[in-house]
Amino acid sequence: MERNVSKSALELREMIEKAIQNHEITREDYDKIIHVATEDGHIDRHEKVMLREFQTMIDDRDIRFVKK
Repeated sequence: MERNVSKSALELREMIEKAIQNHEITREDYDKIIHVATEDGHIDRHEKVMLREFQTMIDDRDIRFVKK
């Protein structure tokens, strides 16, 4: 079992949780989330799970895109 969570995964979690709490996200914040996940050149297991669930919430319109 992988116990070490990367710094980028922790940052990603914080950003995604904010969007979940607000039920909305701007395009800029969405782009930042993608950047954080990919900036180290590797998307680890934790990041993949979070991104998949996040995208599902967007697809299901639990989180909506808003203009800044």
